[in-house]
Amino acid sequence: MTGRRLKKPVLYGIYALGVIGLIGTFYLAYKSVATSQFKGNNPDYVNDTIFDDTNPVVSDVATLKRPYTSPEIKVVKSYYDYKADADTQKKSIIYYENTYLQSSGVSYGGKDNFDVTAVLAGSVIEVKKDDVLGNIIQIRHENEVISTYQSLSEVSVKKGDTVTQGQILGKSGTNSISSDLGNHLYFELVINGQTVDPELYYDKALPTNSSNSSNDNSTTDDKKDTATNDTNTDSNKSSDDKSTTDNKEKAE
Repeated sequence: MTGRRLKKPVLYGIYALGVIGLIGTFYLAYKSVATSQFKGNNPDYVNDTIFDDTNPVVSDVATLKRPYTSPEIKVVKSYYDYKADADTQKKSIIYYENTYLQSSGVSYGGKDNFDVTAVLAGSVIEVKKDDVLGNIIQIRHENEVISTYQSLSEVSVKKGDTVTQGQILGKSGTNSISSDLGNHLYFELVINGQTVDPELYYDKALPTNSSNSSNDNSTTDDKKDTATNDTNTDSNKSSDDKSTTDNKEKAE
């Protein structure tokens, strides 16, 4: 039998196929190992949030509620507004013992002996009976807010009590100073030492202590800056006066 040699092109083709097969085998083996390692790592971070320790966002405001819950209640005498027209101001005047008084609060009526509730959480700082104004409750709240409830027929709290927003404080009644209004509640609101119209603040956000602290710090910083400027001004003034005196002496 005669031996037969393969042609060179055929040998080259066989070698090439062998190399390609070897490379393919290595590639598949590498891919298999890499996939196995990835699965073994169990990457939980894919399903986790970016921030593991998150704090809930807490609202930094308090909302003022009305001092009653009955839908039958309405304003029977408004807060006296210096900027209002003459007719509106006339309806906000209290006439008592031949004297005209400007109403510094709002009178609510429309139903006898309705429940009077706290507009905000706070501490009761005064409970008293007045011959002219009727039973009175005064509550101090956070952020320099004070609420006063007058003309009460019943009182359900005492001085020193801590109340929650919406808690029943007593019931509406009558008083001598506004006898023409019949059974009603007279309500006053003071914010930062100023009596304000409650109707402008209901269901609105009031600043908290943190906001006030920031304002106080800003005020303190402003005062410091002002004091520093005043000191610098005084120093400059003293220097100018001294310079003027020296010039006069030289001239003489």
